[in-house]
Amino acid sequence: MHAGTARAARFGCFGEGSLLAFPWIALYNEHAIRIGRDTVIGPMVSLSAGMVPGQPLLHDAIVEIGDRCLIGRGSSIVGHYRIVIGNDVYTGPNVYVTDQNHGLERLDLPIGRQEPAPERPVHIGDGSWLGAGVVVLPGVTIGRGVAVGAGSVVTHDLPDHSVAVGSPARVVRMRSDRPESDG
Repeated sequence: MHAGTARAARFGCFGEGSLLAFPWIALYNEHAIRIGRDTVIGPMVSLSAGMVPGQPLLHDAIVEIGDRCLIGRGSSIVGHYRIVIGNDVYTGPNVYVTDQNHGLERLDLPIGRQEPAPERPVHIGDGSWLGAGVVVLPGVTIGRGVAVGAGSVVTHDLPDHSVAVGSPARVVRMRSDRPESDG
């Protein structure tokens, strides 16, 4: 799918030069999804505002993906309240980003049947990179120019220009504009 097609017209915005590769796994409530210019979203991706087609939504801009982004194959971006992915953000394959989680307070009900936890917005800053299999949980802000290592689970905010790894992800160093020396 690309800008100018009938299917792309269903989106709140589908920028010129952008591409959503086929096949996709889930694509719900496109009117609340905005995709910037020159962004490529790989195949086998789930991209949704809400959980089911036609679900009443809180507002008309639930998921925003900026300009010149690359979303890796098999990734899932599932927004209920607000997910903002900045410009020039790249992800590896199988990345999962959500702003809502299951409730688990009641012992008398299976977790899947409980009221969900409150939605908390997610923001991923310009120029960041998320490695293969990264999970970003509700309420997280990832700063600008952040590198998150493969398989990491981001449970709390990460500052601009940090490098984070692990589960839960923790900052292991800060990036700099200085080239690293060999000795």
